[in-house]
Amino acid sequence: MAPEIHPTALIEKGAKLAEGVKVGPYCIVGAQVELAAGVELVNHVVVAGRTRIGEKTRIYPFASLGGPPQHLRYAGEDVSLEVGARNTIREHVTINLGTPFGRGQTVLGNDCFLMAGAHIAHDCIVGNHVVFTNNAMIAGHVEVGDHVNLGGASAVHQHVRIGAHAMVGGLSGLENDLIPFAICLGDRAELAGLNIVGLKRRGFSREAIHTLRRAYRDLFGEGGTLERRILSAEADYADSPEVMAIVQFLKSEGNRGVCLPRAGHRITDQ
Repeated sequence: MAPEIHPTALIEKGAKLAEGVKVGPYCIVGAQVELAAGVELVNHVVVAGRTRIGEKTRIYPFASLGGPPQHLRYAGEDVSLEVGARNTIREHVTINLGTPFGRGQTVLGNDCFLMAGAHIAHDCIVGNHVVFTNNAMIAGHVEVGDHVNLGGASAVHQHVRIGAHAMVGGLSGLENDLIPFAICLGDRAELAGLNIVGLKRRGFSREAIHTLRRAYRDLFGEGGTLERRILSAEADYADSPEVMAIVQFLKSEGNRGVCLPRAGHRITDQ
């Protein structure tokens, strides 16, 4: 099926449109853009730069993808944006290109849902099945794991890592790395327990959740340093892939600190 292009849309020479692509009224598609099969630009969408949009992704009015990174050092270098398949990208979403002094590419995975006003900055890597609620935004170089949920109007600092299956609460400002399976809350976000509701919805077993609860208590309870507690958890929970994911996340080096419970907060069997 040939692409379906509204007569008011502007498709620059060099753009590549696969079978079944729909480009609605007043859209602009740049010369280096590739739209895979079944992509739909509803109307008033701008896709620019060296940007590839994966199959069956649907983009709603006034979204802007592939614009220059919002960085004072950027001087027009050849950088890119890669958007995966089956994403829903709602109104006024912005996703920028990478930078030559970062990864050179911004990446959004598959099956993500970006609600109105969400923002993904330069050089970010966002996994699969991620939800950005309205006006959630991540700064440059952020890494977001699979099945993460960012609450409405949440903001994530540059270079922060967010582990898989984690949740950033609405209106939270996250400035440190958030471990997998956890929730953070607050204007300077602090660790607030495990994302139990999300884990149950995604089919994690009762045993796996109970093990995560015990490990969370051991990792963030009192006694010894965090480094010692990490080593103990690595030995005590070697048979739990979920706990090992947390351990490896904590052991790997990032550019930010780790999001911890607030001082004086009593850690229980979350």
